[in-house]
Amino acid sequence: MKALVTGGAGFIGSNLVDRLVDMNWEVVVIDNETADCNEEFYWNSNADNHKLDICDYEFTKNLYDGVDYVFHLAAESRIQPAILNPIEAVTKNCVGTCTVLQCSREAGVKKVIYSSTSSGYGFNESPNHENQPDDCLNPYSVSKVAGEKLCKMYNDLFGLKTVIFRYFNVYGERSPIKGQYAPVIGIFLRQLKDNEPLTIVGDGEQRRDFTHVSDVVQANILAAIKDVNDEFYGGLYNVGNGINYSINEIANTISENQINIPPRIGESRTTLANNNKIKTVFEWEPRVNIKEWVSLELVK
Repeated sequence: MKALVTGGAGFIGSNLVDRLVDMNWEVVVIDNETADCNEEFYWNSNADNHKLDICDYEFTKNLYDGVDYVFHLAAESRIQPAILNPIEAVTKNCVGTCTVLQCSREAGVKKVIYSSTSSGYGFNESPNHENQPDDCLNPYSVSKVAGEKLCKMYNDLFGLKTVIFRYFNVYGERSPIKGQYAPVIGIFLRQLKDNEPLTIVGDGEQRRDFTHVSDVVQANILAAIKDVNDEFYGGLYNVGNGINYSINEIANTISENQINIPPRIGESRTTLANNNKIKTVFEWEPRVNIKEWVSLELVK
């Protein structure tokens, strides 16, 4: 098997690349190292690595030749930076996704697995299910949901099989820890290590469905290798545990040294996945619980 992973030197992407390499797949990686909250990037020396922009059709199109599966993870992947720079977010997430899809189509790729976000549900009542209407609260979710529409269109119009994943609050090994907008679990562990107070946004009672990166990797692999009926392509699938915890609950398991900082605009109060669809179609099951994982991290 040959795979191409966009964003393959970043958090989720590098974990996926390592897993594919371990499975003896041939892997091509595209990453331009522009994710601001990454302190470092993780290039697997056994992959075919290219520091390029996914938006650059002319420089990247030949890399898709002979590829069976494309895992599209490259993105502007944070809400607050996208609010500060909507044009950058739309360029990366819309133009970039269209370029990936067009290159995949021209190369005869079997499937494209697209990484999207649970923030597309906005203020919809939880648990979120795939039939709920979009409710985009910020430029990030607008641009990622636009990418979903492109995936569905390429599936329906051009016959390029696509699978669209909405991730719920991914955490785990190699999580970004740089700056105030990195994922909260990474920030908390960094602050604990540096003997700093944990910075809790707002009152800390917002609830999140935390999903471990290894479970996300497994969802991607299953979507690639499992043969399903055509009706299941071009659609959404939630990748979440189906359990949520308040930020205060998680913070209290890490440190009593805490401060509250002002709430942020454009963010939902609760995330919680209904994951029945992905369990049924791709036989995926989440395996890692956030509280158990944090407990193990604290004794390392």
